[in-house]
Amino acid sequence: MSLREIKPGNRGYLYVNSHPTGCRAVVDDMWRQTPDPTGDDRPGPVTLVIGSSAGYGLAATLVGLRTHRMRGLGIAFESPATERRTAGAGWYRTARTAELAAETGADFTFLNGDAFSDEVKDEAVAQLAARFGKIDLLVYSIAAPRRTDPVTGEVHHSVIKPIGTDYRAKTLVFEDGVPQIGEMCLRAADEAEREATVQVMGGTDWRMWIDALQSKDLLADGFRTVALSYVGSDITAPIYRAGTIGAAKQHLEDTARAINTRLQGTGHAHTVVAGAAVTQASTAIPSIALYTGILHRVAGDSWQTTVDQAAALWNRLAGDAGLDVDDQDRVRLDDWEMNPEVQAAVRAIWDRSDTDSIAATADTSWFRDQVGRLYGWNVPGVDYKVAAETTVPWPTPAPCGI
Repeated sequence: MSLREIKPGNRGYLYVNSHPTGCRAVVDDMWRQTPDPTGDDRPGPVTLVIGSSAGYGLAATLVGLRTHRMRGLGIAFESPATERRTAGAGWYRTARTAELAAETGADFTFLNGDAFSDEVKDEAVAQLAARFGKIDLLVYSIAAPRRTDPVTGEVHHSVIKPIGTDYRAKTLVFEDGVPQIGEMCLRAADEAEREATVQVMGGTDWRMWIDALQSKDLLADGFRTVALSYVGSDITAPIYRAGTIGAAKQHLEDTARAINTRLQGTGHAHTVVAGAAVTQASTAIPSIALYTGILHRVAGDSWQTTVDQAAALWNRLAGDAGLDVDDQDRVRLDDWEMNPEVQAAVRAIWDRSDTDSIAATADTSWFRDQVGRLYGWNVPGVDYKVAAETTVPWPTPAPCGI
């Protein structure tokens, strides 16, 4: 037992600690948002979720468990608690997700480790083979700062930079809790930085997962795999879609076509273009905070949470009508964001935004609170003055067949 009264420790959008009770409450709130179970009581598809502890991966895991009775394995890379620090927020979220899965009777387990490594691939393949046999679906949702190539041992570091020309734009900052408009400038990436970002966030590891599963004959007939991507607005294009991250996302989309060639009609790979969201990955991208705060104000009731979008994706995966892809074979979940009227309104506010007006024209307080929630802070109903148990065990899988 390690009961502690924890206070948030953060610098800007980066928190160095998390709150176990708050993380648990966040997962419970997401669980309540998921649609009721569909169909009969038969077990759902055997699914591997890579990146199951945060963002869209977490949302897809919760919807898959509650709504579609999926079975399978989730993989995350999270730090346990130490004498000085709490565990990572994803550690606590995974612990609660496992409890909810058990309550529903789902045969779903979690593996903690570096999904880029051969060791984790081997362990995951062995667990899936022993417990389920072939799998029906792989959801790939990873955003990472670095990746060690398992073949060469080289460590690649991703960067968030424009390509071609330097980038100068507005950004949202908080001074003593007060929103202000700042300005940031990023130098253009060189070729080595662009390539390193592609190696980390592109499709190389996704393809390696398919190879590992296929080599052990673990892909069911009709197997599907999806990888999360993003396009976004013209406003953020210089730092996102036209930048180093965009190069990685293009590689991810190209990889989907390569995987389809390898599967030879026995399965299919798609990238999924999600809409904007406040995630641990997105908060690291300059200008995204300001853009998202404005978008949330403009979108209003049409705003789609990660759970909303994960539910829409699962409905398409489970339905008979097909995935409804665009001309690049991508599943689009971002129509609510890319609506021309919404984008025009966001652009108008963006162009005139300044420190004096931003609190009234963008949901800046909402954005700040959402960032805190990523780490279990700013969650309504949580008493942060009460000591919380920080030493929470990683979920232990039940014996096969139970």
